[in-house]
Amino acid sequence: MADAPFDVAILGAGTGGYVAAIRGAQLGLNVALIEREKVGGTCLHRGCIPTKALLESAEVLDLTRRSAEFGVSSGGQPTFDFSFMQSRKQKVVDQLHQGVEGLLKQNKVTMFRGDGKFVSPTTLEVTPAGGPAVTVTAHTTVIATGSAPKSLPGIAIDGKQVISSDEALLLDKPPASLIVVGAGAVGVEFASLFNDLGTQVTVVEALPSLVPLEDKDVGVELERRFTARGIRVYKGARMQLDSLKKTAAAVSIDVEVNGKRETLTAEKLLMAVGRGAIVDGIGLEKLNIELDRGYIKVNGQMRTSEPNIYAIGDVNGGMLLAHVAAAEGEHAVEAIAGKPRHPLDYNRIPRCTYTRPQIASLGLSEDQAKERGYHVKTGRFPFAANGRALIFGEPNGFCKIVADADTSELLGVFIIGHNATELIAEAALGRFLEATSLEVGLSVHAHPTLSEVVMEAALDAERRAIHFYRRP
Repeated sequence: MADAPFDVAILGAGTGGYVAAIRGAQLGLNVALIEREKVGGTCLHRGCIPTKALLESAEVLDLTRRSAEFGVSSGGQPTFDFSFMQSRKQKVVDQLHQGVEGLLKQNKVTMFRGDGKFVSPTTLEVTPAGGPAVTVTAHTTVIATGSAPKSLPGIAIDGKQVISSDEALLLDKPPASLIVVGAGAVGVEFASLFNDLGTQVTVVEALPSLVPLEDKDVGVELERRFTARGIRVYKGARMQLDSLKKTAAAVSIDVEVNGKRETLTAEKLLMAVGRGAIVDGIGLEKLNIELDRGYIKVNGQMRTSEPNIYAIGDVNGGMLLAHVAAAEGEHAVEAIAGKPRHPLDYNRIPRCTYTRPQIASLGLSEDQAKERGYHVKTGRFPFAANGRALIFGEPNGFCKIVADADTSELLGVFIIGHNATELIAEAALGRFLEATSLEVGLSVHAHPTLSEVVMEAALDAERRAIHFYRRP
């Protein structure tokens, strides 16, 4: 048993959990951090970092294939070493993992390694692998157990032919063919990755657009680029769940689109239909905690219906993004330390998808803004009219600004194109500072830079873009 009660115990050391632990320690709290696996959680070990490392290798491969466009000879068709890509990915993960471990030690966070389970609202039992259980008591607890991949009813993830993103990151070679079920961020990222590595990829989405949480214009552009790359896309597709068949070499399933039924067959089927909160096995039955659709309900300070227990990150069912979990972790421990901030404005938080081309956005789409009663104006600027994009050899994509027609308040920013995930930071700062589209547009941007697409889109919302002609 721990010697004395901690000020706060954090169950789960993913991005949200370890950030909360460090911020709590900075505020003078005595912090216990409980983790059954490695600190860093899904993002560091099975999500954000490893996927982006592999996607970067794939992008280098694509650029090498196109090197003749830049007057550079690559000496024939480039090849790739997938095992080396995997090794490089792991080196990146390991370096970051060591860094997080070091930060926790430097901030004097007490680690407990093992499965954590509530015994009471102030007591957790931690059972290490192969060791005796330890009791940890704390005045306040933060639940940060994260999420795990989901599937569809009747389709079991076997880890071999029917896989999730977890298994996709551990393959020893790219599959010859792949069906991706779900065209959200996870699905389209793996579709983009394996297409670049020579896999025949088919994407199946039940909704009418790829990346359905984005502005519909972004989905149209991504589908156009995917189709040009040879990725087959089925939208508005109804999966016939009882049709799944597996042989020694392949898996097949029927889909129905526009009343027509078709059988799709591939070496592997990747389920990318979302993630569910990890709430089983942590002793929630001992607590007065309210759930909503399997996620823990919280208020603006991340407090649950149990007064001294908070929940952050994927487990509370908000935006299932690592940087959201980190921000929520800081909010929770600052509230615990008596330094509460204003609740997070989730319309200010950027969303990034690392396909080729990249997608980045924040706030309301054009349709969402109209549904909420705004009088909307939009601005748009194509990458094809940007000098730096042409220098990069990346003319595809655009930036779209959604603004309030009455006040010019930024309501949403949507970018699809080269390095979009870096460009969105300007929009996030603009939203944080309550900038208008005119203010973003009048801010002088360096030339030639990709950032000028944001400036020109903002100016186009004001009907004063210089390098783009909009018919009156």
